[in-house]
Amino acid sequence: MRKLSRPHDQRRALLRNLVTSILLHERVTTTVTRAKEARIYTERMVTLAKRGDLHARRQAAAYLLDESVLKKLFDTIGPRYADRPGGYTRIMRTAPRQGDGSPMAIIELV
Repeated sequence: MRKLSRPHDQRRALLRNLVTSILLHERVTTTVTRAKEARIYTERMVTLAKRGDLHARRQAAAYLLDESVLKKLFDTIGPRYADRPGGYTRIMRTAPRQGDGSPMAIIELV
């Protein structure tokens, strides 16, 4: 697990927000390191949505921050990837950030 220069609680909040945004907008621009870390949890959420049972829904609800994102995940995103065995996200590198030159990337659902 990457520490992202944050204490545990702030890191968890950052990743929960990022994963919720990825599932809501299906495409987010962030740093490469954050994208690589968020990919793990995003793919886990899609796998739970593919299962689709009550326990999976409650596990996803415990992690995601928005009820509407949970509904979208289980009603549209999960069935979309029903036949796909994995690899639900794509990370594409973009130009470095203007202010500090940090490597940026777009993470999106395939």
